[in-house]
Amino acid sequence: MSLNISLVLPLGIVLVVLIRGGSLKAGPVGVSVLFGFFLAGTSMAPEINRLVSSVANMIGQIRF
Repeated sequence: MSLNISLVLPLGIVLVVLIRGGSLKAGPVGVSVLFGFFLAGTSMAPEINRLVSSVANMIGQIRF
């Protein structure tokens, strides 16, 4: 069975858990979100996307 999940959902869940647990404050979260937003508009975005896709494919091919 193949399951495709956008990384946005799990990362969002982790972010909410960390904020609610007190590990992250609003300031650093805001800076991180803005950094990611502006990084997505740079010429590095396609390379980062390829890297994340490669790692996800590698993890998806692991058989137990």
